[in-house]
Amino acid sequence: MSYQVLARKYRPQRFSDVVGQDHVTQTLSNAIRQNRIAHAYLFVGPRGTGKTTLARIFAKCLNCTGGPSVDFPDDDPRCREIAEGRSLDVLEIDGASNRGIEEIRELRETVKYAPASSKFKIYIIDEVHMLTKEAFNALLKTLEEPPAHVKFMFATTEAEKVLPTILSRCQRFDLRRIPTPLIVKHLAQIAALEKVTVDDAALHAIARGADGCMRDAESALDQLISFCGEKIVEADVLGMFGLAARSQILELARTVLAGEAEAALRQLKDLAQNGKDLSRLLSDLLNHFRNLLLFQISRGDLNLLEVSELEAAALAEQSSGITAEALTRVMEVLTETEGKLRDAASKRIVIEVAILKAIQARNAVSIDVLVNKLQQLRSEAGAGPAAAPVPAAASELLPPGNRRDQKAPQAAEIPGAVQPPPVETLAPVGQTQDLAGLWRNVLEAVGRVSPFARTYLLEAHPVSFTKNVLTIGFDPEFSDHIGLVDNSKNRTLLQTKMRELGCGDAQVKFMVANAPSGWIRPQAETASAPAALAPRATTTPEPHPAKNDPPPITKEDFKNDPLIKQALEIFKGTIVEVRA
Repeated sequence: MSYQVLARKYRPQRFSDVVGQDHVTQTLSNAIRQNRIAHAYLFVGPRGTGKTTLARIFAKCLNCTGGPSVDFPDDDPRCREIAEGRSLDVLEIDGASNRGIEEIRELRETVKYAPASSKFKIYIIDEVHMLTKEAFNALLKTLEEPPAHVKFMFATTEAEKVLPTILSRCQRFDLRRIPTPLIVKHLAQIAALEKVTVDDAALHAIARGADGCMRDAESALDQLISFCGEKIVEADVLGMFGLAARSQILELARTVLAGEAEAALRQLKDLAQNGKDLSRLLSDLLNHFRNLLLFQISRGDLNLLEVSELEAAALAEQSSGITAEALTRVMEVLTETEGKLRDAASKRIVIEVAILKAIQARNAVSIDVLVNKLQQLRSEAGAGPAAAPVPAAASELLPPGNRRDQKAPQAAEIPGAVQPPPVETLAPVGQTQDLAGLWRNVLEAVGRVSPFARTYLLEAHPVSFTKNVLTIGFDPEFSDHIGLVDNSKNRTLLQTKMRELGCGDAQVKFMVANAPSGWIRPQAETASAPAALAPRATTTPEPHPAKNDPPPITKEDFKNDPLIKQALEIFKGTIVEVRA
């Protein structure tokens, strides 16, 4: 006898043999026992989950000797005919190759004839969605009112392509993807019958690669037996199908959650160089974060998950270091990447970018916090420069790497980062009080036009004014403000105000520099408080009258502010005006 592949050799022959579809087998069994047998059935589900197998078993139950009966004998000749595909009364039709109206017309003619030797004449049409619209319409009347001896059984992977008029005339059964533990158990039984030793890790790897498809799992086991012989280990499975080991997936997830960008990219490089399927790697990583989220929400209930003991231990360890909201943001990044990966020329680059984004997303600020901070910023800024310090609140809107209350990473710690300008301590040129007075006047003039710009400049200090260039310094702790204030709009504003103060065509330059010893920064709470060196200058200006107070912030100023723009870009948000 010729060799028979495992998927056919161990194909279920009765309802009790079917794995993972109890909701279908139980319903059909009860229908037979209660004599409530419909004239048309539709089996829907992913490939390899048992659609055609269930149709054949159901046909056996209907046409077995003395039937219909669920418990038919194994040696029943009619059942053996059906199993071997030589029954005259059970006709299997391929919908893909018999999809035209002529084939359906021929079927309509044959249904009139009584079965040859069985109780029912059964038509099993596989991939029924491939029939043309005209063929479906030609089948409608026969399908709705067939002769009493005729039963139709349809199977399809794409039920949405079947006409609603056909669906309404059938009893529909949706088959599910088979859970991993059931696939593992079934493969272990087959391995025992085949006298092959397969370790548990290898069985889980096969089941994971099958993705709920029993036929794929059986075919993979068949191929591995041919490749490895009588002993199969996890490395054989991973090497043949390009899968990453579960331990590698767990370690990659750990580096993402820990924010170890370099370690994550190194591991991704190793996996890619070893020929791992990057699409499957991303899917496995996303599935792990999904399990981690369910583990957190269920407070450690493993009944909701299909995980091994190694994965369960990793979930317990990793869940303590991240919130459910952060996990959701990470999963959103990876889910978005899955869609891009199908058309990507370089999958590795796309996944590298996704991992870096996921590391950033785990510490991102939620949209609710952002809205509250923006509203707070707007209300504080509406009072003019005399409001509470805006930069302190605004800095919280930035990603953690840009906050001034955290230690900024050195450029050497970040591969490929641009080295920041060196920190210098320069003594001001000329009379200290003259430079301080100029700076005070510049701040006041800028504040009357742009309170936002003045707010940022409160953290700065004048370094020097030589050769008609005003050098403005920020202490290292405020170095992130340079990126917010150093733009063409603010440069033009500063140069215009200096020209009005009699400085000619002065230019401005920004740098990181320590403030001189004794420098006292202006206070944001008092708009007229001067910036000066200790001791205080005797030229402190008188407070301005109310008519000179800075105007309230306009909508355009708010939209054009660099900090607001950066926040909108980070969170992909829009500004809406809420009226009481």
